[in-house]
Amino acid sequence: MLKRFELHNHTTHSDASLTCLDLIEHMEKDRVDVFALTDHNTISGHRVVRELLSSRPSGIQCIYGMEYTTYYGHILCLNLEKYVPWDSIDRFHPEKLFEACKEAGALTGIAHPFSYGAPFARGCRFEMTVHDFSHVDFIEVFNNLEPLHEVNGRGLDWWEQLVLEGKHLAHTCGMDLHGRWDMHMHFATYIDCTEEETPAESLARAIRTMQTYVSKGLLLHAEKKGETWHFSLENVHKSGFVSADRYLMTLRGRDVTKSYEISEEKALDLPEDLFPAGPVLIPKLYLSTPDGEAHLEQLICISPPIYR
Repeated sequence: MLKRFELHNHTTHSDASLTCLDLIEHMEKDRVDVFALTDHNTISGHRVVRELLSSRPSGIQCIYGMEYTTYYGHILCLNLEKYVPWDSIDRFHPEKLFEACKEAGALTGIAHPFSYGAPFARGCRFEMTVHDFSHVDFIEVFNNLEPLHEVNGRGLDWWEQLVLEGKHLAHTCGMDLHGRWDMHMHFATYIDCTEEETPAESLARAIRTMQTYVSKGLLLHAEKKGETWHFSLENVHKSGFVSADRYLMTLRGRDVTKSYEISEEKALDLPEDLFPAGPVLIPKLYLSTPDGEAHLEQLICISPPIYR
């Protein structure tokens, strides 16, 4: 069962204008299944949200976390059930904090890595030196309200390069909500959940197996059938998304990217010998354009990497 996760949100417990109740109601209005509470450097809102959700008829659920906000970058922490001090933060060895969070059972990732830093927003750009990416669980490739090319495009490209180099990193996105902002036609994170799992368990499994989707409303699925790969599209009916007749699917390898046409009505079956070379491929879905090129402005979905 696919669920929509909104994984980066703030309340008045840090620097937002939304109270905890405001945040819940805003998520319910946009038909979100699971939202994260990631206030800056505090978990004081966790108890409040738990109490509010205990009586909500909508059944909406919460992932509890925090955004470590430093002078050298922001670290997004999910499934954080207790406060982990960050006095160990070290610009040149951030693995210390990542590992401390992991020991507490949390997932840790890099938020908006190419955001504008000083003098506009000191600390928002990730300027720490990561020596061992095995300590990092995910990268926030889209922070929806950041500039498309200058920030998000660079974040997406960085994640892709790391994955194609063999790093084990999931991709996520977030609204980074600080107010009642419109979430229509923005990216959300989608995860295939089971009834037996809690949202926190589903999130942990998806991130650790790199099975997250970042999408505006249409998911690109890839399934291996013998020597052939079956690609299909699924409309998850996200608010604001309008279907088109044709789409462009790309598969990015280390040295080359190949493109293929696909539609909701007609799935695509491809033998592996038509793929780009390499052990890892990154599938993405775009709106089709007259020039037949994949443009970042037309990006619809970033699917889990394919390992061959």
